[in-house]
Amino acid sequence: MADRDADIIVRVDTGVGAVDAADWDRLAGGDPFLRHSFLSALETSGSVGGQSGWSPAPLLVERDGQLIGAAPAYLKSHSQGEYVFDHGWADAWARAGGRYYPKLQIAVPFTPVPGSRLLGDAPQQLLAGAEALTEQNGLSSAHITFIDEDDATQAAYREWLIRHGIQYHWFNRGYGSFDDFLGALSSRKRKVIRKERREAVTGLEVVTLRGAEIRPEHWAAMWAFYQDTGSRKWGSPYLTRRFFDLAGAAMGESALLFLARRDGEPIAGALNLIGPDALYGRYWGTLAELPFLHFELSYYRAIEWAIANGLKTVQAGAQGEHKVARGYEPVITRSAHFIPNPSFRAAVADFIEREKEGVAQEREWIGQSLPYRSSDSE
Repeated sequence: MADRDADIIVRVDTGVGAVDAADWDRLAGGDPFLRHSFLSALETSGSVGGQSGWSPAPLLVERDGQLIGAAPAYLKSHSQGEYVFDHGWADAWARAGGRYYPKLQIAVPFTPVPGSRLLGDAPQQLLAGAEALTEQNGLSSAHITFIDEDDATQAAYREWLIRHGIQYHWFNRGYGSFDDFLGALSSRKRKVIRKERREAVTGLEVVTLRGAEIRPEHWAAMWAFYQDTGSRKWGSPYLTRRFFDLAGAAMGESALLFLARRDGEPIAGALNLIGPDALYGRYWGTLAELPFLHFELSYYRAIEWAIANGLKTVQAGAQGEHKVARGYEPVITRSAHFIPNPSFRAAVADFIEREKEGVAQEREWIGQSLPYRSSDSE
């Protein structure tokens, strides 16, 4: 497939691993999830490709042989690992006699982290390429999940449908310490958090490891934690064991691990990735269900580290209204959807507009429950 505009070519490659790493990373910027090493590790480890239902098909835009645009794209045979749920759309299309899968998915697999998905300076060419790939191959649809606002604007210009969702992010408002952050909360919430933190670490040692400090045995422990959590949440984990073997090299100094040990033995961990101005909580797991330990490793330690290192936000993954009581605030997330069939598009468009109203109301309602004290209170 090629879309030509003067000397510009849009094409599909066999995987991110087939693209020159320096060329890809030049477009990806500082986002750790978009780095060539991270995306190619997913391929090399078999987390995507093979029988996973994620077939790599990155879209590339070239001018005179130079890469000027790229998008991590996949042909999907299911809707798992996306965190933007379209199962109802798939069922409706099947009932109408259509074939929803495969579909085209532009995304970072298994990663509900908002960011750019149309990399470089050719967003319109990438969108045109996604449309052509969808139509020329008789696919039901194309989707871009956890797209940032700029990319969503580019997609809306081409009349892609824009869907809204909610996540919970923590914002650093110039706090000098975790106690400064607690000072911004109501007295009752401060007391609850302090109590949770004390009880969470009773009888435990919690260590913070970054980059090369995370040794093979730590990655092995993190895999065990992740496997336990993944088995309970999804039935089978999305990431393979080999991905965790490759993770140290793939993530480098952007990897940050909070590890809880009892009598020297790891029992729980929370793995984060460090971005230019955000800390991203990604994988959590435990071999011992202890009160408040999830909150301590996944939320409070992340906030504490972000404050100490001057990061602006902490993003702790999808869903989880329980984050609100711990200082995380509701934000709008976006996805973009291209549906060639006019009747199917109209039905989905109607659903999305009604859903947006509900999302806006939910965000407003949640905003009234934030634990921060008002300026005229204590």
